[in-house]
Amino acid sequence: DLQKTVRLLDDAWDFVRGVAASGRPVLFVGTKKQAQETIQTEAARCGMYFVNRRWMGGMLTNFSTVKKRIDRLQDLRRMQQEGQFEQLSKKDAKKLQDELDRLMFHFDGIADMKRLPGAIYVVDPRKEHIAVTEANRLKIPVVAIVDSNCDPDLITYVIPGNDDAIRAVKLLTGKIADACQDGRQEAQARGEIPPEPEEREFLETPRYEEIEEYLEDEEDYLPTVSEEEFIGGRTGDEEAG
Repeated sequence: DLQKTVRLLDDAWDFVRGVAASGRPVLFVGTKKQAQETIQTEAARCGMYFVNRRWMGGMLTNFSTVKKRIDRLQDLRRMQQEGQFEQLSKKDAKKLQDELDRLMFHFDGIADMKRLPGAIYVVDPRKEHIAVTEANRLKIPVVAIVDSNCDPDLITYVIPGNDDAIRAVKLLTGKIADACQDGRQEAQARGEIPPEPEEREFLETPRYEEIEEYLEDEEDYLPTVSEEEFIGGRTGDEEAG
């Protein structure tokens, strides 16, 4: 039903615009291959944050720990930019570079996120079920492209669509990014958030893939909350922003 889809997309657009207009961040989530590039491109275009490689358990519910890792990422970036890595032995420099790579892989898209998002936008909530569960636990609204194999009851704002079709993902994600951009402009006009920062730099896709290869044989670099532990109720920072 095309008319129903348009109406639901309009509802989602209005809601996301309102979140952005209030000055709160929207987190874009999509780790499947069909969504990775679009999620990064559109989130960056509208000044929002993203996770497009691997969702780590506790990324929302244990945000206090995540924030410490983000702080470490910022410290290492600063050290690298100031040339401090070059002053170290090759062994020590490689150790820090490896640590930076891992942190960039996991947190590149949220490195500037200071607080929990006001909403999350998800491509394929079935694949991103842990992210959706964490958001539901914290009462963070979820906007998502919902295919026929997904449970719409877990989603606050449903956008019917084929999450395997790259064109559909690009179109719908672009609309949500437009809503964020429109809302942010209103918040900026009121002086509630600063003007757009300088364009952020992210890892190039080949670099992501190179890091992912050597992470496959290792446990996640950060302490994670397993699905069983999460469902059992072990959480960290639960203060939504």
